[in-house]
Amino acid sequence: MTMKRKYANWLLNVPFLVFALLWLPQNTWAQEIPADSPAVVEAAAIAQPPAAEPAAPPTRPFTVTADKINSGDTAWMLVSTALVLLMTIPGLALFYAGMVRRKNVLSTALQSFCITCLATVIWVVVGYSLAFTPGTGFIGGFDRVLLSGMSFIKETGTLTVSHIATTIPESVFVMFQMTFAIITPALITGAFAERIKFGAMVVFICLWSLFVYAPVAHWVWEPTGWLAALGAQDFAGGTVVHINAGAAGLMCAFVLGKRKGYGEDAFIPYNLAFTLIGASLLWVGWFGFNAGSAGAADGRAGMAMLVTQIAAATAALTWMLVEMFTRGRATLLGACSGAVAGLVAITPASGFVNVGGALAIGLAAGICCYWGATGLKHFLGADDSLDVFGIHCVGGLVGALLTGVFADKAIGGASGSVMVQAVGAFATLFYSAGVSLALLLIIDFTIGLRVTREDELQGLDLSQHSEQIG
Repeated sequence: MTMKRKYANWLLNVPFLVFALLWLPQNTWAQEIPADSPAVVEAAAIAQPPAAEPAAPPTRPFTVTADKINSGDTAWMLVSTALVLLMTIPGLALFYAGMVRRKNVLSTALQSFCITCLATVIWVVVGYSLAFTPGTGFIGGFDRVLLSGMSFIKETGTLTVSHIATTIPESVFVMFQMTFAIITPALITGAFAERIKFGAMVVFICLWSLFVYAPVAHWVWEPTGWLAALGAQDFAGGTVVHINAGAAGLMCAFVLGKRKGYGEDAFIPYNLAFTLIGASLLWVGWFGFNAGSAGAADGRAGMAMLVTQIAAATAALTWMLVEMFTRGRATLLGACSGAVAGLVAITPASGFVNVGGALAIGLAAGICCYWGATGLKHFLGADDSLDVFGIHCVGGLVGALLTGVFADKAIGGASGSVMVQAVGAFATLFYSAGVSLALLLIIDFTIGLRVTREDELQGLDLSQHSEQIG
């Protein structure tokens, strides 16, 4: 709220618009000129009616006829939606399941699958309305609760569109944004892997989606949001998704504490081939994540896809080089982590930067996220099981700040906005961390967060779900 008040004060200091000069009436004492005189006829001929002012852009979803829908844009957004959903199931599920121990593989995969179901229902009931309808600068309204007002009427050939994406049906926009609301809380699960109660996870994700994800999405992506009005740039979710999830993940790691044997026993990943497959699905799905955020099948979408590929490859190579210099060898896990770090960092910048910016962001992400998953992780002393904070929060911060450095006006960015980017990034970090901490403490006090020592040693697959890998 401090940043919001500061922003309001800035607005008060904006100079008033200069008043236009008034047109003065002609001197009525002048000699009257006959109406049919040549001078009057000529003046009437050249006189033009005042130009109509351009219509103000819509500020809320509205109804259009079917001919206003662009079929190419709609087809691309349908494909992008499917790609982003594949990032969570099976992409993230496999990515995380491959890194945990054998006794926790099924429970880890189930968390991603369950969150897909939970977030879908929450989004339809109230999440979309809170995030993407006008309201205050902090949160949206209730115009679209249960998607009321959204329509497609075949007989009349009319349907609703979002004021944010006017060339595609609102139903497609709702579904596309739903996939973001799904993967964001799913990312958090990597921070508390192998030790949280399943029921506590369900409660936390439900509350977090309502009280953290929806408000932050509104701040940044709804035109009435305070960060959007401030000019913060986040093309596809560097702050809304990655900083948001990473900050929450760090709080989860702190509140739940370290896994039994952490730092003493060897935690051998179950199957890094799963992690490779998951990372590959994430990489491919990220084209829908970033290029789909253009909302259209156009040049900006193509540029976003190109810089996404460049940043991911650059960061993966950088991570492997750093591993070789510090540990003497590159690893498969490091290559996968580096690629994801590059994808995270390019996310906020993907619609604003050119090739040079993508190379620089990928290089910075590879170095900074490697440090985040090693040195910073040890400094903080948190058992962030699968490096959610080190990769997603650190990578999101790198990308958000460098968007202000490398944004290209020719592509659609607003250059010279590093301070605004910092405000958006750190406001999201502190808000997510603070509210997440409060939610975790409340849940821990009421139903408890962590499984018993015996259940943890047995493994969550058996203790929480009575299943195991044969």
